[in-house]
Amino acid sequence: MTDSKYFTTTKKGEIFELKAELNSDKKEKKKEAVKKVIASMTVGKDVSALFPDVVNCMQTDNLELKKLVYLYLMNYAKSQPDMAIMAVNTFVKDCEDPNPLIRALAVRTMGCIRVDKITEYLCEPLRKCLKDEDPYVRKTAAVCVAKLHDINAQLVEDQGFLDTLKDLISDSNPMVVANAVAALSEIAESHPNSNLLDLNPQTINKLLTALNECTEWGQIFILDCLANYTPRDDRESQSICERVTPRLSHANSAVVLSAVKVLMKFMEMLPKDLDYYGTLLKKLAPPLVTLLSAEPELQYVALRNINLIVQRRPEILKHEMKVFFVKYNDPIYVKLEKLDIMIRLASQANIAQVLAELKEYATEVDVDFVRKAVRAIGRCAIKVEQSAERCVSTLLDLIQTKVNYVVQEAIVVIKDIFRKYPNKYESVIATLCENLDSLDEPEARAAMIWIVGEYAERIDNADELLESFLEGFHDESTQVQLQLLTGIVKLFLKKPTETQELVQQVLSLATQDSDNPDLRDRGYIYWRLLSTDPVAAKEVVLAEKPLISEETDLIEPTLLEELICHIGTLASVYHKPPSAFVEGSRGVQHKRLPGSSVESPEPASAAVPEASPSIIPSQGDLLGDLLNLDLTPPTSTAAPPPTSGLQMGAMDLLGGGLDSLVRPRVLVSSQMWLPAMKGKGLEISGTFARRSGVIQMEMTLTNKAMSVMTDFAIQFNRNSFGLAPAGPLQVLTPLSPNQSIEVSLPLNTLGPIMKMDPLNNLQVAVKNNIDVFYFSCQYPMSVLFSEDGKMESKVFLVTWKDIPNDNETQCQIKDCHLNSDAASNKLQGSNVFTIAKRTVEGQDMLYQSLKLTNGIWVLAELKVQTGSPVFTVSISTKVPWRSRHGQQSDSVVPP
Repeated sequence: MTDSKYFTTTKKGEIFELKAELNSDKKEKKKEAVKKVIASMTVGKDVSALFPDVVNCMQTDNLELKKLVYLYLMNYAKSQPDMAIMAVNTFVKDCEDPNPLIRALAVRTMGCIRVDKITEYLCEPLRKCLKDEDPYVRKTAAVCVAKLHDINAQLVEDQGFLDTLKDLISDSNPMVVANAVAALSEIAESHPNSNLLDLNPQTINKLLTALNECTEWGQIFILDCLANYTPRDDRESQSICERVTPRLSHANSAVVLSAVKVLMKFMEMLPKDLDYYGTLLKKLAPPLVTLLSAEPELQYVALRNINLIVQRRPEILKHEMKVFFVKYNDPIYVKLEKLDIMIRLASQANIAQVLAELKEYATEVDVDFVRKAVRAIGRCAIKVEQSAERCVSTLLDLIQTKVNYVVQEAIVVIKDIFRKYPNKYESVIATLCENLDSLDEPEARAAMIWIVGEYAERIDNADELLESFLEGFHDESTQVQLQLLTGIVKLFLKKPTETQELVQQVLSLATQDSDNPDLRDRGYIYWRLLSTDPVAAKEVVLAEKPLISEETDLIEPTLLEELICHIGTLASVYHKPPSAFVEGSRGVQHKRLPGSSVESPEPASAAVPEASPSIIPSQGDLLGDLLNLDLTPPTSTAAPPPTSGLQMGAMDLLGGGLDSLVRPRVLVSSQMWLPAMKGKGLEISGTFARRSGVIQMEMTLTNKAMSVMTDFAIQFNRNSFGLAPAGPLQVLTPLSPNQSIEVSLPLNTLGPIMKMDPLNNLQVAVKNNIDVFYFSCQYPMSVLFSEDGKMESKVFLVTWKDIPNDNETQCQIKDCHLNSDAASNKLQGSNVFTIAKRTVEGQDMLYQSLKLTNGIWVLAELKVQTGSPVFTVSISTKVPWRSRHGQQSDSVVPP
């Protein structure tokens, strides 16, 4: 009879009867009762009232009954913590049972009972199980440590369980090693500062030895751990690769992908002229190809990972093009992914094969797939110049089919081909114009208008064609309206006498009859350009256009490197870093490939805990920040004052500090932060300012792509002064192609803190509907000077005397032609306040104070010699530095 009988009952006093059965003297009846309780619990009935009765059943030698009771205990211990303590004695007893299965069962259940009250009682049994003679018990106990650490990290550290876990890496049993690695990795992810997995050549050797003998999931744990290790040199890297390579032939696809991840990372350290490097490339291809013979879902995961690998190292699969040809019974998600990889692998050697396949796909019944296939032909033309003519010929053949959606997609990609190869394939324009009436999709209509406007001088009836679009101007989408406005203005500039009425009509429709601000603004700009300076209008509107890039959809290099380090995980399927989709990703670390030269969006160094104290600059750094000038030792022959062992900041960190304060005021120019090439068409430039006590990040966003950008958002990485957006990034309207918008983002200093290098470095992530983009910029330290930085003169005097000499630093400002009063006024405009002034032997002494946003007071003495362009500055701060060598101080107490 099956167990279904336990899920059906007709009894009315069910709980009462179960209670009686649980207290029965008959073992079989007791077991049946516990099964009924578990069945009721499974279907959602509340059987917590039976807790003491079920716990009493723990005292049994029957393994099946004990498993059922432990299952019940795990489910209800959280809601009945006081009752759960009753089970502690049984756990302790079971951990000493002669049967290793019962010992392991007890320790596993202990880890699953998430009740603070009883965790301390479980430490001793866990300690015994970690040193148990049976490897099955040890491996179970290793995982229990990670679970216990999640409940009470401090307890685990105090009891020395972490050291025991580290010792288990040297265990003789490979499964114990694998579980110890898995537990330590889990703990290390949530506590990046802990440095638990101190990987060294000896440890790596032990892991590689265990790799050959443990189960497939144990192999995955070990391979993932190996991927976090950075070899000392290319010889060690090659040695590890040789020992990991056999995993490529494993039957489990997860093991294969984890092995690929390790090899992809360690290949970065191998010289490309090494024979082994070429051998490794050849060995990587077969396992990846084999993954494509699995079920469609596994194929998709494999293809998403292969997409990343091909972007990083296309040579691995350059001879395997046929594997990615689409099969008739492939699901659409597999077809589209294969199509993308085919284009990435397309080269002069295989383009004929690829085009023949793509032309075949364009006759399929699936509309979405056909559209992608037609676009793929255009992408091939742009990528492989030698194939462009053949691609255009293929597209013309497809246009002759007169299938509406095929024609429209073909016109869109031909426009891109014209952009890539100007004045080369314009002979096909006549064929395109024949299909004008069949265009009903905005993107295709806009592409056709662009072609007519761009090549108006070659099309006899260009005015008639554009006029036909103008008839339903207000019914068109914004994209078409903007393109039509520009197209007619281009036509007018090329044929002014024939199209004067047409251009007046479109300008009137755009400026007077339209509610769209983008369209209206562009209309007014064209109108004023044409009416005031037609020559300038011609230079602007008919300017030479930049050639479009070959691969506009490549993943940004920094992100690609991080995703390569996450091959075989969800990040490699989503093509997003873990921090983008893991909630509360406090422990998510941004991984990098060894030897990478790409600027990281987030530092690879260990993150500082959230509750860390405020970061302050070393005196040398602050000095450079304040002065932004050539820092040289003072001319005094006295020995320079000591610097508390702190490294002096040779680099100027406070751009726009006293340089702009002491010298004549100049407008702070905007800096380029994200070039369009790195931002997939999004260009960001900007600057920082402080207004009315609020730090502002002023940005200009420019869309240099061919599609509309929406859904903007911004996020900062941890930084030295906790700078964070005070609100969302306000981009209220979609950013159309070639449009710019100015945005002012207010900032606060309430964000998480981590010391940066340089100190004023800010790492920013900007998201839109296309992708997430990363860039770094540096803010002037003067924006951190608060308005309440004027210290009372008596307090200043006492504070100045209290500051140790070790905390004082001197430097000189050269080439500054200001008297002391002018310098004081300039500095006060940026919240550097003069407290007192005195004159000694013809030298003015200004005593000044400023306060940083993190509450740190800085005192300064500025010496100005009449007639001399050299100022001497002494900077002091009353900060108890507890650390050395430029490290973050453990405690910063503002005076």
